[in-house]
This record gives sequence, structure tokens and C-alpha cells, in this order.
Amino acid sequence: MELKEISGGVCAAKGFKASGMHTGLSKNPSKNDVGLIFCEKKCSAAAVYTQNKVKGSPIIVTQKNISDGEAQAVIVNSTNANTCNADGEEKAVKMCELTANALGIKKEDVIVASTGVIGQPLNIKPIEDNIGNLAKLLTWEGSDEWAKAIMRTDTRKKESAVEFVVDGKICRLGGIAKGSGMIHPNMATMLCFMTTDVNISKEMLWRVLSEVTKTTFNRVSVDGDTSTNDMACVLSSGMAENSEIISVNDNYKIFKNALFEVMRYLSKEIARDGEGASKLLECVCLNAPDEATAEIVAKSVITSSLFKAAMFGEDANWGRVLCAIGYAPAEFDINLVDVSLSSKAGIIDVCKDGSGLDFSEETAKVILGENEIRIIVNLKSGNETAEAWGCDLTYDYVKINGDYRS
Repeated sequence: MELKEISGGVCAAKGFKASGMHTGLSKNPSKNDVGLIFCEKKCSAAAVYTQNKVKGSPIIVTQKNISDGEAQAVIVNSTNANTCNADGEEKAVKMCELTANALGIKKEDVIVASTGVIGQPLNIKPIEDNIGNLAKLLTWEGSDEWAKAIMRTDTRKKESAVEFVVDGKICRLGGIAKGSGMIHPNMATMLCFMTTDVNISKEMLWRVLSEVTKTTFNRVSVDGDTSTNDMACVLSSGMAENSEIISVNDNYKIFKNALFEVMRYLSKEIARDGEGASKLLECVCLNAPDEATAEIVAKSVITSSLFKAAMFGEDANWGRVLCAIGYAPAEFDINLVDVSLSSKAGIIDVCKDGSGLDFSEETAKVILGENEIRIIVNLKSGNETAEAWGCDLTYDYVKINGDYRS
């Protein structure tokens, strides 16, 4: 059985319920601002975190809580990041305690996350007053309400779920991500929560998440800023009842492929929904001497502010691509490089062997008028490939971040 796209998000896998509601943290009464995920049994759990030296208090508490590779619930709030506050850890622990008491589990089995404004004290009272209601709202169909609860400047929910077979058992994996701004490769900058019913050991779960993060979330950039609260986590209930995956075998590869497809999709959605963005940019670097070089070059292109601005203006300024390739910290012959721009409207070659080509500006304008642009860079120096995702740089990005706290 091939991978099959399904609905359900974080509730697609067996054992998981979710909920979300407005508690009063957000000024918008129609906006969910706290979400909860609960599994009816304790799960294997793994997470990867921001590489920023300034880490949000929820990150510090979560690292401690799942150091044993186990968790049973996730509590998250938006609006306030609970970061750089003297009482931040105390309040993150309190969120875990409130969740544990409402669900009848241990506080150490709770993952806690926050997203929003940095440096403002978190008002814990709305969460304290509503945690009971949040627990009562848990349902097998609660993924949508959860997705709404973790959104900040996001304009759409980012959700994916797939079904696949391991050992003859139908398995499911679903995930929801949040992220629009302060996004740059290095564990990316976002929150992502995934659930699965695959039976996999704690060690293998952490390994596969770490491996796939490198080729998905760590290849996303919106604005070059690495946040303080990034986290991607996955919980496994094991309720699919396949034989436990305890080594890198064929079953591990099946699960890894499923995880890659979900995380790749979510990565593209994060880039597509960059703050103020009008276009998704995907750079594919072909025929590199090694994967590391391919990744460095692809990232260099999608992080170039000049190139991002050109894409917003639908300007086929290919020199900005070559410039970004040229300052990439990697070894290759720039005089071999070809560059093409493509979209569903067509493809146009703009550079061959490091030099410009004559091309129709009118045709280029049509191609760049689409909302998803692919930049193809061919190094002609090997056989390795990598892709990276970003977005255009618009006036709206400045407007959003010039008034982020309101």
C-alpha cells in the first residue's frame, strides 16, 4: 500500500483526542488561544528544539518532561510566548500541572508550548479558569479547533495526515504546524505537533524525527530570524499494533517516508504562509558534488532579500540568483551553473554556464505571476540534490512586524 492522504490531522491516529477554545488570552473573542491534545495511553515521545541560545520557558520545561521519551498530553497557548520572563518556567510548569490534574495524568507527561509576543508576562489565570472546559471539549474530531488555537499571524491552518501499512497493519500519522514569521533554517522557526499510532521505540522515534527535520523544517526560511520557541514533536501511541520498530529496517524506512511526506508538506505550507507573502518559492539545486553543497546553495537563494523582493515584483532578475549562489559557503565552479525559473505557467532558462541568456521578459512575467515559483539551479558538478522553501518579501511583511504586539 502506498501512502494515502487522509483527513483528521492530529486526531487521525488511534488514541488521540484534541480540543481548542478561547480563554481570554487573545483580545479577539472569536480566536482560540489554548489547545490540548490527549492520548488515552502513554506514548513514546520525541522532540527537536530551537537552536537559539534564548529559549522559551516552555521549551526548557518540555525538555525536562520528555527526557524519558514519554508523554501523554500537549498543552499550547498562542498570543504570549512566555519567554524572557522571570516567572516563565514557573508558569510553564503550572500549565503542565493544570493539564495533568484535569486529565488525571502526571505533570511530567505533559508537553507544553507557547507562541506569541516575547518578553511579556503570561497571564496564567485564563488558562487556569478554562482548563476543565478544555478537557471536556476533547473529541476524536478536535483537530481543527486545535489548529486554530496555535495560529498567530498564520492566515490558514497547516495540516497533513497519511495512512500506510507496516507489518500488514494500517498505520496513521498526522500533524499540524504553526509558523509565518521569525522563520529561518536551524530547526526552522515554528511549532509542529505530530501524532501516530505506529509502534516504534523511543530511541528510533527520536532518531527518525531528527533525520527528517534536517531535510524538511531546517530547509525553510521566511525572514532569516530564528525564534526562541521552536519545537517539533511527535507522539506515538503504538496502537496500530505492528511489531515494534527497534532498528533501522524496512519498517523504519516505511515510517520515515511517511514522516518525510507529512513534514515536507508542512514545511512548504509554512513558507507559503510567510507573513505578508504572496508567493511560495522553492529552490531545487541539482547535480551538486554532495547533498550538503546542494542544501547550502538552495538555502542561499531562498534567503536572499534581494531575490525575494524581485519575486514579489515578478522581476526575472536572475543576477540576484547567481549572486546568492556565489556567496554560498560551498565549493563548486560558478562557470558551470545553469538557472531556470518555472511555475505552472511554464519554464524559462535565464542563465547557462554562469552567463545570462536572452529571454522574453513578457514570458518571464507570466511565469512569475503565479503564486508558486520554482527556481532550478544546476551545478553540473555531481549527482546530489536538495530543495529549500521560502517566500517573497512584501510590503505587508513590514506592516505586520511594525505592529506585531497589537
